[in-house]
Amino acid sequence: MPALPQGVGSPSASPELRRFIKFDASGSNDEIRLLHIRVVDGTGGVAKQNQTVTIRGGKIADIHDTTSSEQADGKTALDMTGRTVLPGLIGMHDHLFYVARALDNAEHTSTFPTVLPQMTYSAPRLYLANGVTTARTTGSMEPYTDLNLRDAIEALQIPGPHLDVTGPYIQGEGNRFLQMHTLHGPEETRKMIDYWADQGVTSFKAYTNLTRAELKAAIDEAHARGRKITGHLCSVTYPEAAEMGIDNLEHGFVVNTQLDPGKQPDVCPATAGTATQKLMAPDSAEATALIALLVQHHVALTSTLPVEEVDGIGNPPLRQRALDMLSPQARETYLYERNAQMTSRRDIYQRYQALFRREEEFERRFVDAGGLLLAGPDPTSDGHIIPGFGDQREVELLVDAGFSPLEAVKIATLNGAIYLGKADRLGSVVVGKNADLMIVRGDPSAKIEDIENTEWVVQDGRVLDSAGLLDSVKGSYGLY
Repeated sequence: MPALPQGVGSPSASPELRRFIKFDASGSNDEIRLLHIRVVDGTGGVAKQNQTVTIRGGKIADIHDTTSSEQADGKTALDMTGRTVLPGLIGMHDHLFYVARALDNAEHTSTFPTVLPQMTYSAPRLYLANGVTTARTTGSMEPYTDLNLRDAIEALQIPGPHLDVTGPYIQGEGNRFLQMHTLHGPEETRKMIDYWADQGVTSFKAYTNLTRAELKAAIDEAHARGRKITGHLCSVTYPEAAEMGIDNLEHGFVVNTQLDPGKQPDVCPATAGTATQKLMAPDSAEATALIALLVQHHVALTSTLPVEEVDGIGNPPLRQRALDMLSPQARETYLYERNAQMTSRRDIYQRYQALFRREEEFERRFVDAGGLLLAGPDPTSDGHIIPGFGDQREVELLVDAGFSPLEAVKIATLNGAIYLGKADRLGSVVVGKNADLMIVRGDPSAKIEDIENTEWVVQDGRVLDSAGLLDSVKGSYGLY
């Protein structure tokens, strides 16, 4: 079909979505061909140069070497010279809320309570604009909102990634977030799992303060309802959770508390895993045994390196294009945090960098042992981790950790699809799979930072304008 003028698009899409659609190959008779494009397919295989990728009916219909007879027409055949197509990122720790610290200031002091406002408008667009075509919410503050948002995206009412909606945090006594429910015992835990499974959530997340009995009840009930469950744990150690049958653990090895001095059963220690990080060297017998246990029990790990990142003074790169997305108040808070890291807390962050490097090595060893590593940024912390931008940064940090760019892309795409049970249709640029893709300027297989140069995002065959999506949310993240 011909190129769509701005503001036109699939008849089934709302006017709000249609204004971002540049080309549309979602219908059974619709087709576009991407000529002279580089393919990084997400399987870990070498990049293929000068390819033609045909999208038809929302699927990848064909991939072949571009021939001399193929000519671009700007409508159904597009010249993609200098560009790379990759699978859409599958964000496995992608929240839809923002962290707002009351009365935060330049010295990093704030007051109770920390509030977690929902970013229903801005977050989905930021994810999609930056190449995230599928996202797991990995803990919800407004689960009804997330469920309705998922349905609105699928109904083509608004732009956003396909959502695996995680239920509200499974959290017990010791909870410090007023927006989370506090559970009291295994029976209440089972009822909570059942209720939200009935409402339609597709995954669950256990949090820091649970007894072993409560976590076991959550795992068993989630599995009985055909759902997977992950965990950001503290009161329960990684070996305990693995033996119970948990499917996934968040934040790599950072929050494992098994060697924290004075660790009491069912209690989250004040050290919250930092002590275990310091005591458990990646090449130690304890680490080798833990990794073997996780692999044996098929427990996936989610790498969330952006939320743990330091560069010697505690600051990741400052990207103007990302800062432009923040509301004035959110930008001020982030700059306050950055100042605090450079001054009063600088010594802490310099000491922490060694632990960050240790985490990177742990993740490499886990993969080398056959473990399934997933990727997500966890857009919380001090406000510098912004949806979508953070997902791209996670891929860059996987390369910093020692993975090749092709391996890092696989972790951030196909591995997520494997975990979600959707690898037959998502996660790689393979004929027959859904056309959920990102198109970037440059060559991320050689220079991983080129993954930031997103021009178009393809979702179910609809080619959306990344810049237009970003423009639609400038100055709004932190507000709504």
